[in-house]
Amino acid sequence: MKFSIERAVLLKAVSQAQSVVERRNTIPILANVLIEAEGDTVQFRATDLDIEVVDKAPAKVEQAGATTVSALMLHEIVRKLPDGALVAIADDPAAGRLSVQAGRSSFNLATLPKEDFPVMASSEYAANFAAKAGVLKRLFDKSKFAISTEETRYYLNGVYMHVATGEDGQVLRCVATDGHRLARIDAGLPDGASDMPGVIVPRKTVNELRKLLDDDDQEIAVSVSETKVRFATPAITLTSKVIDGTFPDYTRVIPVGNTRQLEVDAKEFAKAVDRVATVSSERSRAVKLSLEADKLVLSVNAPDAGAAEEELVVAYNDEPLEIGFNAKYLQEIADQVDRENAVFLFNSSGDPTLMREGGDTSAVYVVMPMRV
Repeated sequence: MKFSIERAVLLKAVSQAQSVVERRNTIPILANVLIEAEGDTVQFRATDLDIEVVDKAPAKVEQAGATTVSALMLHEIVRKLPDGALVAIADDPAAGRLSVQAGRSSFNLATLPKEDFPVMASSEYAANFAAKAGVLKRLFDKSKFAISTEETRYYLNGVYMHVATGEDGQVLRCVATDGHRLARIDAGLPDGASDMPGVIVPRKTVNELRKLLDDDDQEIAVSVSETKVRFATPAITLTSKVIDGTFPDYTRVIPVGNTRQLEVDAKEFAKAVDRVATVSSERSRAVKLSLEADKLVLSVNAPDAGAAEEELVVAYNDEPLEIGFNAKYLQEIADQVDRENAVFLFNSSGDPTLMREGGDTSAVYVVMPMRV
């Protein structure tokens, strides 16, 4: 195998591949990237046995072939090469070495045979559809903060992507929750997605997918089966196993009868919460919201550290209310608001609170209160 490729193109392809590779693994071949050169493209394939990413890059191929080399080392080398360099890569199967040359730099890297590399089995997908990158980015970006990190409740360690019935008919919906807060984001249902089985997309896959979604207008081909999900652009294909579990019935925890409405500038609110939370104890991070006519007082009282309070002018014309929340949860939810105003709907100090952006019901958040 022998080919030459521009540094920028190579760096993009290798960085996508190496980020999938687990730093700590007991199987040496999984630390490697499979490089396959043929025609006028080179394919870089990496896997952790749950996720596989395949990146195609244009190159001048002199001799077709394939080998595997340490993904992390190759990435570090390419990253440190000067901008605009032309990188020549050649494989010596007999010596088990891969040479990387650019300008006056040359490297010889150990390789492992390509036959040992585990390629994810191809499977039949129940639904295939196309969605704009901007749509998928919104669905996953706005929901991923609520993914649970508890390993015991593994079925909450991802984003539940499924077809649901919204206010105006069927929608493509992403939901994530950790039991303390919940995000439910809707988008128009793409053609061909109505037969899609509901799948729980793992956290790592959600983070890797984000790298495919830089160009909002790019069409992403999405394929879904009961066990796998695949996202593809012309250059990159990301295939992942889905979490084998049943996502709980989240509709039961979304309150429908909350009538006390607070409207507040989301950015000002998030900053104010951050300021008063500075004195809160690390463990509970509790912030108290005291509401009365058109006024909100945020306060923290930490006996060992001190106290803080801040007053905000808001739109609220209901009975006075005092309710406490975890500061981090409030900030993360307020950070999701793209428009100026966040609308909070309360019931009582012990019931879940609903938040949405203005009058938009396609993005709904729920946060559980805490005693303060």
